[in-house]
Amino acid sequence: MKAGKTAEAEAATPPVPLRRNLRFQALWAGQAAATLGMRIGDTAFPLLVLALTGSSTAAGAFGAVQMVTTLLLGVHGGVVADRLDRRRVLIASDAARLLVTATVPVAMAFDRLTLAHLLLVAAAVGATIAYSGPIRLLALRSVVAPEQLPQALAQDEARMTGAALAGPPLAGFLYGLGSAVPFLGTALASLLALVAALVVRFPGRPAPAQPSGEATTQPNREPGGAEPAPESGGALAGFRLLAASPLLRSALAVLLVVNLAGTALMLPVMVLLRDGGTGSAGIGLALAGEAVGALAGTVLVSRLHRLAGPGVLLLVVAWTAVPVSLAPLLPGGVVTVFAALFVVGIGVPALRVMLDLLVFRQVPDELRGRVIAATMTLLTAGMPAGTLGSGLLLDHLSPAVALTAISVLLAAALLPATVSRTLRRAAWPAPQDPAARP
Repeated sequence: MKAGKTAEAEAATPPVPLRRNLRFQALWAGQAAATLGMRIGDTAFPLLVLALTGSSTAAGAFGAVQMVTTLLLGVHGGVVADRLDRRRVLIASDAARLLVTATVPVAMAFDRLTLAHLLLVAAAVGATIAYSGPIRLLALRSVVAPEQLPQALAQDEARMTGAALAGPPLAGFLYGLGSAVPFLGTALASLLALVAALVVRFPGRPAPAQPSGEATTQPNREPGGAEPAPESGGALAGFRLLAASPLLRSALAVLLVVNLAGTALMLPVMVLLRDGGTGSAGIGLALAGEAVGALAGTVLVSRLHRLAGPGVLLLVVAWTAVPVSLAPLLPGGVVTVFAALFVVGIGVPALRVMLDLLVFRQVPDELRGRVIAATMTLLTAGMPAGTLGSGLLLDHLSPAVALTAISVLLAAALLPATVSRTLRRAAWPAPQDPAARP
């Protein structure tokens, strides 16, 4: 009887508040540092390639190589997350990113920097994203109580958005101090992420599936009707789960084309602002508009989820991106671009939590790495084409014509999903516990 009361008392003990959860806070800080370093690089590397070669196509090729590498290795990254020690993989990924980014300022110091070197760096950074991305999401989940997960995700979204917000203007500011300075910053950010991975201990392997004769926490069927795939499903199990759901197929297709258009939009906007006399710091400030909007949107996630179903919410945010593609053509320069990206960014946190509710919480831990990797792979599939395609457009067309073409193509791609009832009638999954409520 005494033992039973002790167990009940332990079960009733509330979890440690997130602000006092040192493992969560350290992982949080490491993820913010990693995001900050990558956002600095996303702005600084194209500027460096443009200065080195004078070619918009070459500048677009850097981002395309990075994204293609992430795409090609994404499936294997999910398998690794489900089958190897997650903490060791995260440490190895952060260490590799630190080393490769540090080679850029070293090569510049010896006047040996080449386009080939930068493209190799792009491939290496893309590989680290493929392996560390799923594990960062899994690590965060493993250090908080289930009932704290919504709060943890909201706080993590705010921190990540803050890092993304600081990245573009900080990259422009650092580039103004010296062409090598932003890459010293990316190396320092990678070092901080590596330190966090080294000092924080979290479960290295997924929890084993329970025997069929015991009680299990296996989730219910996900909204589109797909059953969680078993551990024996192999490397493509995550894709099979997503493909079995009409809702998830439609939602991921919309997100894919939005990511493609958003990626294609960045380079023409940068060239348009530069041709208009805007400096590197101003370009970075303008591109930060999406991150500022996302930061504001973190406090609106629950409200947006109550106002609309997941499919309607997704379509509204996606269609908002169509006029945003044309906004840089209006007067106002930096202010106009910032405001347009801000409007789109407001809905981004709600969409990210939507993915968590519809997908990631509906599968067991031993499969979750592959599902996360499959989702990330599908969402980035069109981004290399967007980056390289925008560079090719700019070599033959003006930035204004390129932006118009992007807007028209995005609208055409959204029409089939908009007229379909699959997304418009989609509903949020029924909450199985407090952690599942939007």
